[in-house]
Amino acid sequence: MNALESHLEIDEGLYSRQIYVLGYDAMQRMTGSSVLVSGMKGVGVETAKNIILAGVKSVTVHDQGDAQWSDLSSQFFLSEGDVGQNRAVVSQRHLAELNSYVPVVAYTEELSEKFLSAFQVVVLTNSSLEEQLRISDFCHANNICFILADTKGLLFCDFGEHFVVYDPSEAEPVSATIQHITQGCPGVVTIACEEKQEHFENGGMVTFSRVEGMTELNNSDRGVCPDPCAVSAGPYHLEIGDTTTFSPYHRGGTITQVKMPQTHSYLTHYCTLHMAFQALHAFQSKMGRLPRPRNQVDADRLLELAQDLAGWQAPLDEELVRAFAAVSAGDLSPINAVIGAMAAQEVLKAASGKFTPLDQWFYFDAWECLPEQEHSVPLSEQDCAPRGSRYDGQIAVFGADFQERLGQQKYFVVGAGAIGCELLKNFGMIGLAAGKGGRITVTDMDTIERSNLNRQFLFRPQDVLGLRPPLKSEVAAAAVRHMNPYTNVTAHQDCLGPDTEQLYGDNFFLGLDGVATALDNPQARVYVGERCVQYLKPLLDSGTEGTKGHVQVFVPFLTESYGHAMDLAEKTYPLCTLRHFPTAIQHTLQVGPTCHHGPSLQTGEALEKLELVHSSLQEKPLSWGECVAWARRLWEQLFRNDIQQLLYNFPPDHVRHSPSYRKSGSSPSPLFPLPLAAACYTVPQLSQDISALARAGSRTGLMVISASFSSGRMLFLQPRLESQALPRDLLTLPSFRVMSQCKIPSPPPLNLSLIPLSLAPQDDNSNFHLNFIVAASNLRAENYGIPTADWLQSKRIVGRIVPAIATTTAAVAGLVCLELYKLVWGHKDLGSYRQSFLRLAEPMFICIQPCSPSKQQVRACMAPKPRPSLGDHQGLSAPGCEEHGLALRMLLYREAVLYAAFWSSEKLKEQLANRLTELVHCITGKAVPKDCRFLEFQIVCEGEEEDSTPPPVHVQLH
Repeated sequence: MNALESHLEIDEGLYSRQIYVLGYDAMQRMTGSSVLVSGMKGVGVETAKNIILAGVKSVTVHDQGDAQWSDLSSQFFLSEGDVGQNRAVVSQRHLAELNSYVPVVAYTEELSEKFLSAFQVVVLTNSSLEEQLRISDFCHANNICFILADTKGLLFCDFGEHFVVYDPSEAEPVSATIQHITQGCPGVVTIACEEKQEHFENGGMVTFSRVEGMTELNNSDRGVCPDPCAVSAGPYHLEIGDTTTFSPYHRGGTITQVKMPQTHSYLTHYCTLHMAFQALHAFQSKMGRLPRPRNQVDADRLLELAQDLAGWQAPLDEELVRAFAAVSAGDLSPINAVIGAMAAQEVLKAASGKFTPLDQWFYFDAWECLPEQEHSVPLSEQDCAPRGSRYDGQIAVFGADFQERLGQQKYFVVGAGAIGCELLKNFGMIGLAAGKGGRITVTDMDTIERSNLNRQFLFRPQDVLGLRPPLKSEVAAAAVRHMNPYTNVTAHQDCLGPDTEQLYGDNFFLGLDGVATALDNPQARVYVGERCVQYLKPLLDSGTEGTKGHVQVFVPFLTESYGHAMDLAEKTYPLCTLRHFPTAIQHTLQVGPTCHHGPSLQTGEALEKLELVHSSLQEKPLSWGECVAWARRLWEQLFRNDIQQLLYNFPPDHVRHSPSYRKSGSSPSPLFPLPLAAACYTVPQLSQDISALARAGSRTGLMVISASFSSGRMLFLQPRLESQALPRDLLTLPSFRVMSQCKIPSPPPLNLSLIPLSLAPQDDNSNFHLNFIVAASNLRAENYGIPTADWLQSKRIVGRIVPAIATTTAAVAGLVCLELYKLVWGHKDLGSYRQSFLRLAEPMFICIQPCSPSKQQVRACMAPKPRPSLGDHQGLSAPGCEEHGLALRMLLYREAVLYAAFWSSEKLKEQLANRLTELVHCITGKAVPKDCRFLEFQIVCEGEEEDSTPPPVHVQLH
């Protein structure tokens, strides 16, 4: 609590989710950094927005230019009425509303060295090469962190030679609890059975801590063998090199991956981009402009410049350079969102020393968003010429016809929280549903809370001042209409689920072009995914956790469906692991009913609970000193006696090959749950100093002894034999006799005044419940040799709080819109789509091709139909089944059998003579509603794989 109390100046109500990403120390260091962001076009305003939301000391926005029509395609704080005004001045008014703790100043003069020296971090966007070199040299010489960001997909960082990283990794790196380490060459590490070795990368580096016995490994890096399975006998082993001369392993320890293996498979691609950017600067310097969109002469000239610059250094991808020239005049909001988010994260690293900075150059591209050559007509220079439109920056890349197609789209956005706000902003900028017939429907039943303001930038502090906060969907929709008045967006306040299928039914989903989810509830996302499969609609899904994020696209018939793409099961632990054999801090933090995972209490467990109730009522402490005795007895039982009993039942040699559990090692400092007892029994609280506790124990009949098993002379309190313990004869009785012979006293005679303490993490921390959980969990972790957790980490685990930060949210929303481009184009090649996974803390960015659907998933979209000939007794078929070697055997509607291949020919003819809807009515006795557009059937096929569950088949009615 001392650490918590020292950080009270940080507004936890506002930064509640961000604190779990950065921590209190990093947040405090950030408040001492002044940041300059130069260039207030799309990528600049994205960067500034994310920095201000995060909470640095101050932000100065700089721009000497005036707003132009082309800026409106990505600069969300500029409107048509702002054209001709200074971009920094206009942006400052809006940016200053985001966070009252961060002053925002506009600056419109030239950036002099005197002016630059006032900042700790300088961000330069969309500037000339001469300006970049001048400012970067000055920053490097004066220990100012320098960041360069460009709307075309470039990011560069230089934090100087003396920059200190306090915490280089995420809060939870890849790690595992060690069960055993062999002496040999190579040495083999056996990890706990719940933590498989495939989470560790081949060729990476690992570090060891808290290992007893083989202490030579502690705090030293060792490489994981490139082929760990060559010697290992199962999935729980890792090879680490020669341990022959090391001391024998005794117990405990944690193995953590600290370095990821590097890959250079795309080196030529990114070397080409590096040369293309240098050539672009040379082109601008010589021609005074950017290459014209789709102009062959300009593309050839840029290629010549790139070849001259590259020389013999690296081979060039000529087609990539030509494509770069064709789109270099463009300005895309999704690209700005990605680069701006990454640039802002690098600013936060510079300001806080938290996480690993980018190693100089980063290039991002999404060439797959361009039209597929084999399925479309190539764009011409005329297609991409400026129209004097707010979308000119996007038309320069995709053409005017594509812009019109974007305006006609009908999309459903589920959720208007952090990701939802960013998605709606991007949709407004790109002109989605801004044309004739276009429509965006957004639904969210939540109201705006103060903690939302740190990440959900469409909301403002005045939105939470009233007695009845407004709905997120309504405020978000209004904000998007202000950014782009042509956007057709409608706000709903419904929770999408079976209860709202009358509203979001056949007609609604059939009228959509696609669905984008912005949900943090896995069950809700599964439901939306099922509806998209039912109505053959593409789904764009995204999520974040701290600096980690993912984006996935699901296209009917082309990719696997949502439920198959990821493991949605919530992490659970066996009861025996939680109670007797914990291997991780998450196990020791499981409290209360969560330990049982739903099953009813057995007789022995019920009696144990009743004994606890009896003890609480019978031994009510009446003073602070008696609370000391209560806490000491609880500590004795939980962290010494129970461990000794476990060791008696399961000696160490008996379980050395089973899931690891550890006997009590060096005992921790006594952390008695005194405040918990005092708060529960309404006893006035006194000092918790160890000497004061000893005096309190002496006054209540306790004597102070020195614990012989402690490595130091820490004081413990032990009651005299005749003190307030339960009678010996009562303690020796079996549990059932205790509960049958001893009645629980009624409250009035005991004058009980018990206060139940809630374990909800959002409660006031002053009631000590979380302090007790942290202390008890860490003591239990010490018993088993598990690394302990601090107060903040423990609160996050207990409350199942998802860490969140604006930078990751903005990045994933930008990636979603890049996949949206492909859906609007109608890309048919699976290789054009990307599933994206990012870790801004490292930083790491992975884009992979989605998986194709399985045979059963393809069948889920097929509709059964009657065959023209019924005399062959083969009845119905599902189109596409034959080519997969499947023959339809049964067709079911709910629980009614509509068709079976083994029926007699007379019954088959009788059934198949009816139309499908008439058949359903005949079998079930219920008519199909006239407005019904789909029927859902279950099918059984010959040749089906064993233990497979075929997906439903949806039949569209005409």
